[in-house]
Amino acid sequence: MNLHPAFGDFYSLFNLPRAFALEAARLESAYLDVQGRVHPDRFAHLSENERRVSMQWAAHANEAYQTLRRPLSRARYLLELGGVDPEIESNTAMPAAFLMRQMMLREAVEEATDEEDVDALDALIRELKVEARAIETALAQDFDQNHDLSAAAGRVRQLMFLDRLQQEIRSALERLDN
Repeated sequence: MNLHPAFGDFYSLFNLPRAFALEAARLESAYLDVQGRVHPDRFAHLSENERRVSMQWAAHANEAYQTLRRPLSRARYLLELGGVDPEIESNTAMPAAFLMRQMMLREAVEEATDEEDVDALDALIRELKVEARAIETALAQDFDQNHDLSAAAGRVRQLMFLDRLQQEIRSALERLDN
């Protein structure tokens, strides 16, 4: 992620409040506005340096949009802006209930994959999406209301687990589809 001071942070680029809860339509509108102003085609007739700078701004806008549009990457970015490392690789401490749920989900995915049960895998994806939305709601409270970055870091680790498990299920579904 880019925290280069010349570009500013992603929120200021789009003139949006620094918050987890974002309206998708407002983000997209801001992105399209910035892209309209910095798109390299608008600078095709200018000097090589000006074209290069417009390309850098366009790339920065793309990176900003991609980061802010997805809840997990937006949460990680907010932690980065707050100077908090979520310790993704080193901190495996999670609530016991979440760890138990994690083990049950992994077993269910393995069983459904082994049995080539597409309906069970689809049901697991739907279930994980519901859980992810609940965590996203809690993240909005952590970031926007409670300003509790430590709690947000823990939820980011949980959301990453759910995201990885959904990816594994999608991969299993693709294998079964072929």
